[in-house]
Amino acid sequence: MNAKKVKESRIINTAQVLSCDLNNYNTLFGGVLMKKLDDAATLSARRHSREKECVTASTDSIDFLCPIHQTDSVCVESFVTYTGKTSMEVFCKVIAEDIMTGERRIAATAFLTFVAFGENKRPVEVPGVIPETEEEIFLYKTAKERAEIRKIRRQKSKELAAYISLKKPWDTEEEEK
Repeated sequence: MNAKKVKESRIINTAQVLSCDLNNYNTLFGGVLMKKLDDAATLSARRHSREKECVTASTDSIDFLCPIHQTDSVCVESFVTYTGKTSMEVFCKVIAEDIMTGERRIAATAFLTFVAFGENKRPVEVPGVIPETEEEIFLYKTAKERAEIRKIRRQKSKELAAYISLKKPWDTEEEEK
């Protein structure tokens, strides 16, 4: 399977910030931005793998670096930075631009991991990536460390899940007997 250049998976989506997207601080809701990130990252994963179905396997921390206001446009840029056999790491950066002044700033960053599924709903092998720019090369070289951290975090999450109750909070112990 031939590797693909990072730029082949690049998705850029720019939108205005609407009043319905704002929280009580008059800044963009984090959840609205999270949806924009997942939407763009999904398209990057599909574009890279050329598979109909790519599912989000994990979202690393989304780092909100500065608020996004209604006077801003919000640009989400995503691209595949690294691949395993069936998984793809997708980097997202969010650029807020003050429409009146033209000032641009990095508002958020995130890494998401996707798995591509074939016709039989099973994971399929994905192409490798070829980084070209300084940014792409840096992200590629640092990807294995992030993957190891993800593995540890996933194991810790499984350990935690073993201790999480499935009981309904409103059920009492007496009712269960």
